[in-house]
Amino acid sequence: MNGTNSAEVILARVSNVLITEDTLSVDLEDGRTISVPIGWYPRLAHGTDAERSNFKISGAGYGIHWPDLDEDIGIEGLLLGRPSSESPGSFERWLKRRTEELQKDAA
Repeated sequence: MNGTNSAEVILARVSNVLITEDTLSVDLEDGRTISVPIGWYPRLAHGTDAERSNFKISGAGYGIHWPDLDEDIGIEGLLLGRPSSESPGSFERWLKRRTEELQKDAA
């Protein structure tokens, strides 16, 4: 086996999503619950409760989309323990735009 991981990932569709101040938990139709630190997804971590609550199950049930945060998370990545792959530069640009928009809305 040359040191490669050949684990098979069994996917199931999303049935529910719960976000707390520090955790993203996703219930799957097969009874599993996946919980990961919200810090793995900086856009969720910086979102308001209302933005976090506004999600859509996407990708035929194998993903979650938050339109207000422009965030997409797939079940396969969660099952494999993969945090966001967004580059720090991309996140910083998003955060800067977000801050400017929030300031404009508050004025």
